[in-house]
Amino acid sequence: MKLAVNQQRSLWWILSAAILFSGLVAMLISWQQIGAPLRPGVDFIGGTRLQFARDCSIPNNCTQPIDPALVRQVLDEQGLSNNSIQVAGQDKQALSLRTKYIDVEQRTKLQAALQEKIGTFDVTKTQIDTVGPTIGQQLLTGGLLALLISFAGITVYLSMRFKFDYAFFAIVALFHDVWLTVGIFSFLGLVLGVEVDSLFIVALLTIIGFSVNDTVVIYDRVRETLKLNPDRAIGEIVDDAVNQTLTRSINTTLTVLLTLFSIFLFGGETLKYFALALIIGFTTGAYSSIFIASTLLAWWRERNGESIAISTSEPKPSDEV
Repeated sequence: MKLAVNQQRSLWWILSAAILFSGLVAMLISWQQIGAPLRPGVDFIGGTRLQFARDCSIPNNCTQPIDPALVRQVLDEQGLSNNSIQVAGQDKQALSLRTKYIDVEQRTKLQAALQEKIGTFDVTKTQIDTVGPTIGQQLLTGGLLALLISFAGITVYLSMRFKFDYAFFAIVALFHDVWLTVGIFSFLGLVLGVEVDSLFIVALLTIIGFSVNDTVVIYDRVRETLKLNPDRAIGEIVDDAVNQTLTRSINTTLTVLLTLFSIFLFGGETLKYFALALIIGFTTGAYSSIFIASTLLAWWRERNGESIAISTSEPKPSDEV
């Protein structure tokens, strides 16, 4: 069975538009509530993040879930009001706090006060991260700059390797992938209090690289077929290119996703949402390469009456990038 992606391209575009619009709504609501489209972590705004988990090997230490009201009471007594509290874990035996910057002595006092109120913590599961506000701003600025440079570099490279319309629609597909991933994390921030940190920027950069690789493979096949059959309809050529590379795209994506699901399930709390961002982005990247980048190119060339071969002075196409 062969895919005829161009016959139903309106369906793919409507589906993507609906998901992207939902993400935009989540980002607008988040902006209204917290002043940012995503819930920023300590990496970006500075402060101290403390993660504790009760030691359930101690008798009667985990009989009840952690009560956020007791935690709030301790924070108020320590002069740390208006901070983020999140009770986590399947049995609500773990605690994640985000506060303003506090030094070692304050952290020690806070941990002792919390243990007195809610039970003894497992020292092997305690994690404390501290970032100054200046470094947080530098990380955020550097991460956004890295994203912009990557988009610009990809545009220049694809414009040289192909024609500009190829490059433009590849960037549209990349923007689609990044926006969708950001939109989902904005929703998770509203519903579950999920925060993004510097690893999220790393995930977005990785998604961009993975997605553009799939798109370039399809575009290479389109260019090769155009040279051999310049009189064929561009829609048929794009459909053939998608079907010729489909097995490769599916196998590559599934192989990577198996590893990412393992990290998500067993990699611990630190890597959990990093892996989730990659799972969302890689899945979306495979989808956008097949159903967005290719169909937009076919639509544009049909609209302009252009389905001729590209100049033979361009580099010889290959199946790998």
